[in-house]
Amino acid sequence: MGISFSRWRRQARRFAISLLFVLLATVLWQYQERQHRDDYTWMGVPSWEEVTLTSLHRVLRNDGYLVGWSDVRAGALWVSYQVEAVEDTRIGSRPGFEADWRTLWPIGTDSYSGSGYDRGHLAPNYAIAAVHGRDAQIDTFLMSNMLPQKPNLNRQLWQRLEEAVMDHFAPRYERLQVVTGPIYPENFMDNVFNRVGVVEVPEAFYKIIVSPHPESPRALAFIMPQNVSGNEPLDDYLVSIDEVEARTGLDFFHELSAPLESALEGAVQTQGWAIEQVANRPGRYQ
Repeated sequence: MGISFSRWRRQARRFAISLLFVLLATVLWQYQERQHRDDYTWMGVPSWEEVTLTSLHRVLRNDGYLVGWSDVRAGALWVSYQVEAVEDTRIGSRPGFEADWRTLWPIGTDSYSGSGYDRGHLAPNYAIAAVHGRDAQIDTFLMSNMLPQKPNLNRQLWQRLEEAVMDHFAPRYERLQVVTGPIYPENFMDNVFNRVGVVEVPEAFYKIIVSPHPESPRALAFIMPQNVSGNEPLDDYLVSIDEVEARTGLDFFHELSAPLESALEGAVQTQGWAIEQVANRPGRYQ
Protein backbone atom coordinates (compact mmCIF):
# COMPACT_ATOMS: atom_id res chain seq x y z
CA MET A 1 0.00 0.00 0.00
CA GLY A 2 2.79 2.40 1.05
CA ILE A 3 4.86 1.46 -2.01
CA SER A 4 1.93 2.00 -4.39
CA PHE A 5 1.14 5.39 -2.85
CA SER A 6 4.80 6.42 -3.06
CA ARG A 7 4.96 5.39 -6.73
CA TRP A 8 1.74 7.32 -7.43
CA ARG A 9 3.22 10.44 -5.78
CA ARG A 10 6.38 10.19 -7.90
CA GLN A 11 4.33 9.83 -11.08
CA ALA A 12 2.08 12.73 -10.12
CA ARG A 13 5.13 14.89 -9.41
CA ARG A 14 6.68 14.04 -12.78
CA PHE A 15 3.40 14.82 -14.52
CA ALA A 16 3.11 18.16 -12.70
CA ILE A 17 6.68 19.12 -13.63
CA SER A 18 6.11 18.14 -17.28
CA LEU A 19 2.87 20.10 -17.38
CA LEU A 20 4.62 23.14 -15.93
CA PHE A 21 7.31 22.99 -18.60
CA VAL A 22 4.66 22.69 -21.32
CA LEU A 23 2.74 25.68 -19.94
CA LEU A 24 5.89 27.81 -19.66
CA ALA A 25 6.99 26.88 -23.16
CA THR A 26 3.51 27.66 -24.51
CA VAL A 27 3.46 31.09 -22.85
CA LEU A 28 6.94 31.90 -24.18
CA TRP A 29 6.01 30.69 -27.67
CA GLN A 30 2.84 32.78 -27.72
CA TYR A 31 4.76 35.86 -26.57
CA GLN A 32 7.38 35.43 -29.28
CA GLU A 33 4.75 34.74 -31.93
CA ARG A 34 2.79 37.89 -31.02
CA GLN A 35 5.97 39.94 -31.37
CA HIS A 36 6.24 38.79 -34.98
CA ARG A 37 2.61 39.17 -36.00
CA ASP A 38 2.99 42.80 -37.05
CA ASP A 39 6.03 41.91 -39.15
CA TYR A 40 4.35 39.06 -41.02
CA THR A 41 0.64 39.93 -41.03
CA TRP A 42 -1.63 42.88 -41.70
CA MET A 43 -5.04 43.65 -40.16
CA GLY A 44 -5.15 40.49 -38.11
CA VAL A 45 -3.93 36.92 -38.26
CA PRO A 46 -6.26 34.77 -40.41
CA SER A 47 -8.87 33.09 -38.27
CA TRP A 48 -11.85 30.80 -38.78
CA GLU A 49 -15.30 32.04 -39.79
CA GLU A 50 -16.77 29.43 -37.44
CA VAL A 51 -15.10 26.86 -35.25
CA THR A 52 -15.11 23.40 -36.81
CA LEU A 53 -12.83 20.38 -36.65
CA THR A 54 -11.25 21.33 -39.98
CA SER A 55 -10.90 25.06 -39.31
CA LEU A 56 -9.11 24.80 -35.96
CA HIS A 57 -5.41 25.52 -36.26
CA ARG A 58 -2.45 26.75 -34.27
CA VAL A 59 0.05 29.41 -35.31
CA LEU A 60 3.67 28.40 -35.88
CA ARG A 61 6.27 31.16 -35.98
CA ASN A 62 9.22 31.01 -38.37
CA ASP A 63 11.80 33.53 -39.49
CA GLY A 64 10.06 35.52 -42.22
CA TYR A 65 6.57 34.01 -42.05
CA LEU A 66 3.78 32.55 -39.92
CA VAL A 67 1.95 29.27 -40.49
CA GLY A 68 -1.63 28.40 -39.52
CA TRP A 69 -1.17 24.66 -38.94
CA SER A 70 -4.02 22.14 -38.95
CA ASP A 71 -3.42 18.86 -37.14
CA VAL A 72 -6.54 17.42 -38.80
CA ARG A 73 -5.38 18.15 -42.35
CA ALA A 74 -1.73 17.55 -41.36
CA GLY A 75 -0.91 20.69 -43.32
CA ALA A 76 -0.96 24.46 -43.23
CA LEU A 77 -4.31 26.22 -43.76
CA TRP A 78 -2.51 29.50 -44.41
CA VAL A 79 0.92 31.07 -44.55
CA SER A 80 1.37 34.81 -44.04
CA TYR A 81 4.39 36.94 -44.95
CA GLN A 82 5.40 40.36 -46.23
CA VAL A 83 7.71 41.25 -49.09
CA GLU A 84 9.12 44.36 -50.72
CA ALA A 85 11.15 45.22 -53.79
CA VAL A 86 14.83 44.32 -53.55
CA GLU A 87 17.80 45.59 -55.52
CA ASP A 88 20.13 42.68 -54.74
CA THR A 89 18.47 39.60 -56.19
CA ARG A 90 21.18 37.19 -55.07
CA ILE A 91 20.25 34.62 -52.45
CA GLY A 92 22.07 31.77 -50.78
CA SER A 93 22.32 28.23 -52.07
CA ARG A 94 19.19 26.11 -51.93
CA PRO A 95 18.87 24.55 -48.45
CA GLY A 96 17.82 20.98 -47.82
CA PHE A 97 14.33 20.02 -46.70
CA GLU A 98 13.84 19.45 -42.97
CA ALA A 99 11.17 17.81 -40.84
CA ASP A 100 9.38 20.08 -38.36
CA TRP A 101 8.93 18.56 -34.88
CA ARG A 102 6.07 20.99 -34.15
CA THR A 103 3.70 19.26 -36.59
CA LEU A 104 3.37 16.24 -34.25
CA TRP A 105 2.87 14.08 -37.36
CA PRO A 106 5.67 12.00 -38.94
CA ILE A 107 6.13 14.13 -42.06
CA GLY A 108 9.62 13.35 -43.30
CA THR A 109 11.61 14.88 -46.13
CA ASP A 110 10.92 11.78 -48.23
CA SER A 111 7.20 11.55 -47.41
CA TYR A 112 6.20 12.64 -50.94
CA SER A 113 8.50 10.20 -52.73
CA GLY A 114 6.73 8.24 -55.48
CA SER A 115 3.43 10.06 -54.92
CA GLY A 116 3.38 12.06 -58.17
CA TYR A 117 3.27 15.30 -56.16
CA ASP A 118 5.97 17.91 -55.58
CA ARG A 119 6.82 19.35 -52.19
CA GLY A 120 5.15 22.65 -52.97
CA HIS A 121 6.33 25.70 -51.03
CA LEU A 122 3.72 28.02 -49.52
CA ALA A 123 6.14 30.69 -48.26
CA PRO A 124 8.42 30.87 -51.33
CA ASN A 125 12.14 30.23 -51.12
CA TYR A 126 13.30 33.17 -53.25
CA ALA A 127 11.00 35.91 -51.94
CA ILE A 128 11.57 35.06 -48.28
CA ALA A 129 15.34 34.74 -48.77
CA ALA A 130 15.65 38.01 -50.71
CA VAL A 131 13.62 40.03 -48.20
CA HIS A 132 14.18 38.31 -44.85
CA GLY A 133 17.62 36.68 -45.14
CA ARG A 134 19.33 33.32 -44.95
CA ASP A 135 17.82 32.03 -41.71
CA ALA A 136 14.34 32.74 -43.08
CA GLN A 137 15.22 30.97 -46.33
CA ILE A 138 16.24 27.87 -44.39
CA ASP A 139 12.90 27.95 -42.56
CA THR A 140 11.02 27.86 -45.88
CA PHE A 141 12.32 24.31 -46.34
CA LEU A 142 10.57 23.00 -43.25
CA MET A 143 8.06 20.32 -44.22
CA SER A 144 5.35 22.31 -42.41
CA ASN A 145 5.70 24.83 -45.26
CA MET A 146 5.06 22.17 -47.92
CA LEU A 147 1.86 20.79 -49.40
CA PRO A 148 1.40 18.30 -52.25
CA GLN A 149 1.28 20.12 -55.61
CA LYS A 150 1.08 18.63 -59.06
CA PRO A 151 4.29 19.35 -61.03
CA ASN A 152 2.61 21.53 -63.70
CA LEU A 153 1.19 23.73 -60.99
CA ASN A 154 4.24 23.87 -58.74
CA ARG A 155 6.90 24.27 -61.43
CA GLN A 156 4.97 26.44 -63.88
CA LEU A 157 1.78 28.34 -63.03
CA TRP A 158 2.41 28.73 -59.28
CA GLN A 159 6.05 29.60 -59.89
CA ARG A 160 5.05 32.24 -62.43
CA LEU A 161 2.73 33.84 -59.88
CA GLU A 162 5.48 33.86 -57.25
CA GLU A 163 7.82 35.52 -59.74
CA ALA A 164 5.20 38.11 -60.65
CA VAL A 165 4.86 39.05 -56.97
CA MET A 166 8.56 39.86 -56.60
CA ASP A 167 9.45 41.01 -60.14
CA HIS A 168 6.33 43.02 -60.97
CA PHE A 169 3.93 43.69 -58.08
CA ALA A 170 6.46 44.46 -55.31
CA PRO A 171 8.25 47.22 -57.28
CA ARG A 172 4.91 48.97 -57.83
CA TYR A 173 4.24 49.33 -54.08
CA GLU A 174 6.36 49.92 -50.99
CA ARG A 175 5.52 46.53 -49.52
CA LEU A 176 3.05 43.71 -49.98
CA GLN A 177 1.17 41.46 -47.61
CA VAL A 178 0.74 37.93 -48.94
CA VAL A 179 -1.44 35.14 -47.56
CA THR A 180 -1.45 31.79 -49.29
CA GLY A 181 -2.69 28.28 -48.67
CA PRO A 182 -4.75 25.27 -49.76
CA ILE A 183 -8.38 24.72 -50.70
CA TYR A 184 -10.07 21.41 -49.95
CA PRO A 185 -13.43 19.93 -51.03
CA GLU A 186 -16.37 21.28 -49.04
CA ASN A 187 -17.20 17.87 -47.57
CA PHE A 188 -14.31 16.67 -45.42
CA MET A 189 -15.20 13.00 -45.88
CA ASP A 190 -14.94 13.35 -49.67
CA ASN A 191 -11.20 13.93 -49.33
CA VAL A 192 -10.25 12.45 -45.97
CA PHE A 193 -8.35 9.52 -47.48
CA ASN A 194 -6.75 11.50 -50.32
CA ARG A 195 -3.39 11.84 -48.65
CA VAL A 196 0.32 11.72 -49.29
CA GLY A 197 1.40 9.85 -46.20
CA VAL A 198 -0.54 11.69 -43.48
CA VAL A 199 -0.81 14.97 -45.43
CA GLU A 200 -4.19 15.70 -47.02
CA VAL A 201 -3.97 16.65 -50.71
CA PRO A 202 -5.63 20.00 -51.61
CA GLU A 203 -7.80 20.36 -54.71
CA ALA A 204 -6.53 23.92 -55.31
CA PHE A 205 -4.41 26.71 -53.83
CA TYR A 206 -5.10 30.37 -53.15
CA LYS A 207 -2.87 33.41 -52.94
CA ILE A 208 -3.96 36.85 -51.71
CA ILE A 209 -1.70 39.84 -52.41
CA VAL A 210 -2.41 43.16 -50.71
CA SER A 211 -0.91 46.62 -51.02
CA PRO A 212 -1.64 47.57 -47.39
CA HIS A 213 -2.18 51.31 -47.68
CA PRO A 214 -4.07 52.23 -44.49
CA GLU A 215 -6.74 54.31 -46.25
CA SER A 216 -7.01 52.72 -49.68
CA PRO A 217 -5.64 49.16 -49.70
CA ARG A 218 -5.68 47.18 -52.94
CA ALA A 219 -5.76 43.45 -53.36
CA LEU A 220 -5.57 40.64 -55.87
CA ALA A 221 -6.64 37.09 -55.09
CA PHE A 222 -6.10 33.90 -57.07
CA ILE A 223 -7.37 30.32 -56.86
CA MET A 224 -5.39 27.82 -58.92
CA PRO A 225 -6.53 24.18 -59.22
CA GLN A 226 -4.16 21.23 -59.22
CA ASN A 227 -5.02 20.10 -62.76
CA VAL A 228 -3.51 22.98 -64.76
CA SER A 229 -1.29 22.75 -67.81
CA GLY A 230 0.96 25.49 -66.46
CA ASN A 231 0.97 27.93 -69.38
CA GLU A 232 -2.45 29.51 -68.70
CA PRO A 233 -2.72 33.29 -68.22
CA LEU A 234 -2.44 34.24 -64.55
CA ASP A 235 -5.50 36.46 -64.72
CA ASP A 236 -7.68 33.48 -65.68
CA TYR A 237 -7.55 32.58 -61.98
CA LEU A 238 -8.45 35.91 -60.42
CA VAL A 239 -11.19 35.76 -57.77
CA SER A 240 -12.45 37.95 -54.95
CA ILE A 241 -11.18 37.54 -51.40
CA ASP A 242 -14.77 36.77 -50.44
CA GLU A 243 -14.63 33.72 -52.69
CA VAL A 244 -11.41 32.54 -51.04
CA GLU A 245 -13.09 32.95 -47.64
CA ALA A 246 -16.12 31.01 -48.83
CA ARG A 247 -13.93 28.15 -50.12
CA THR A 248 -11.64 27.99 -47.06
CA GLY A 249 -13.84 28.98 -44.12
CA LEU A 250 -11.16 31.49 -43.09
CA ASP A 251 -11.56 35.17 -42.27
CA PHE A 252 -8.86 37.47 -43.62
CA PHE A 253 -8.06 41.06 -42.55
CA HIS A 254 -10.85 41.06 -39.97
CA GLU A 255 -9.43 44.13 -38.19
CA LEU A 256 -10.39 46.33 -41.15
CA SER A 257 -13.41 48.58 -40.75
CA ALA A 258 -16.55 47.06 -42.27
CA PRO A 259 -16.66 49.50 -45.25
CA LEU A 260 -12.98 48.97 -46.12
CA GLU A 261 -13.25 45.19 -45.71
CA SER A 262 -16.29 45.07 -47.98
CA ALA A 263 -14.60 47.21 -50.64
CA LEU A 264 -11.36 45.22 -50.51
CA GLU A 265 -12.83 41.73 -50.43
CA GLY A 266 -16.12 41.91 -52.31
CA ALA A 267 -14.99 42.18 -55.94
CA VAL A 268 -12.11 41.56 -58.34
CA GLN A 269 -10.37 44.90 -58.89
CA THR A 270 -7.19 44.92 -60.96
CA GLN A 271 -6.66 48.68 -61.22
CA GLY A 272 -3.09 49.66 -60.41
CA TRP A 273 -1.62 46.18 -60.65
CA ALA A 274 -0.99 46.08 -64.44
CA ILE A 275 -1.43 42.34 -64.32
CA GLU A 276 -1.85 42.18 -68.08
CA GLN A 277 1.90 42.86 -68.37
CA VAL A 278 2.78 39.58 -66.65
CA ALA A 279 -0.28 37.38 -67.16
CA ASN A 280 1.32 35.47 -70.03
CA ARG A 281 4.97 35.88 -69.12
CA PRO A 282 6.78 32.52 -69.04
CA GLY A 283 8.50 31.40 -65.88
CA ARG A 284 12.14 32.23 -65.30
CA TYR A 285 13.22 28.58 -65.34
CA GLN A 286 11.03 27.30 -68.20
